[in-house]
Amino acid sequence: MANYFSIFLVIISVVSGLIWLVDSILWAPKRKQKIAVALAGTNGVIDEDTLNSIAPIPAAVDTAQQIFPVIAFVLVLRSFLYEPFQIPSGSMKPTLLVGDFVLVEKFAYGLRDPVARNTFLETGKPERGDVIVFKYPEDTYIDMIKRVVGVPGDRITYRDKKITIERDCNGSICAHKEQAELRHIESGDFHQMVPFPDGTLRKTPLDRYIENLGGVEHGILQNPILVADKNSYARQKGVPAGTFVVPDGHYMVLGDNRDNSKDSRYWGLVPEANLVGKAVAIWISFEFERSSESILPSWVPTGVRFNRIGGIH
Repeated sequence: MANYFSIFLVIISVVSGLIWLVDSILWAPKRKQKIAVALAGTNGVIDEDTLNSIAPIPAAVDTAQQIFPVIAFVLVLRSFLYEPFQIPSGSMKPTLLVGDFVLVEKFAYGLRDPVARNTFLETGKPERGDVIVFKYPEDTYIDMIKRVVGVPGDRITYRDKKITIERDCNGSICAHKEQAELRHIESGDFHQMVPFPDGTLRKTPLDRYIENLGGVEHGILQNPILVADKNSYARQKGVPAGTFVVPDGHYMVLGDNRDNSKDSRYWGLVPEANLVGKAVAIWISFEFERSSESILPSWVPTGVRFNRIGGIH
């Protein structure tokens, strides 16, 4: 959808700009000439309505002159500066919630043309801990948002719900190795309905931690029932574990809601060409929770979470 909207903006900008340009070169001089003749014949005494009737501006030209500056401004802003993005799922809890609207800094990782998305100016690279928006590798028409945990040259091991980072690797030897620190905060703020082997659904409180990922601290959630590599239930639920080598031009990303996120553990790494930008702030956050008896459509907000407006960590 985002790609189609960008193409639409480009087409409208080009068409309206060409109409304005052709008018400036071909038709506007003729209108000015007619107005000059009319003014000369009346000694300069002529009202504006009469002038407009003598040399009217065509409707297509008038429309182009009005919409071109607006559309061009939106195109430049959205393509090269900032683009709004709505959080569609809970995979980034507790950092981002459904109903959050974030600003994505488009120039953080290079300037790209809005149609083919070819980079024409390098401005930076994603760093470990960044929250990024990118094109889903398995369907580039879908935008996703996750946190970078692995950059080129890393060997990332995810096991027992912990991340180990090895850097500067040459074959089987790595110069640096560290495990992300986890500090338990609380349980109970976030819940998940978990299907159990007996067929029942049970509301399970999620554990909340502060994770230190290479010096970058942020909140994550873990489901205490799903213990990776330790019981058959976890294996049945497909909790992934393993080691991932991050080559040049790729990044490993995970959701902060670790047991409720389909990310690089499932579908692989994010190519650099798929990067859209860095999520830098929440500019508005809507609440959608309502009782089952409510007659309002589910997309109608029930409130605004003003306390969530601000930077993303």
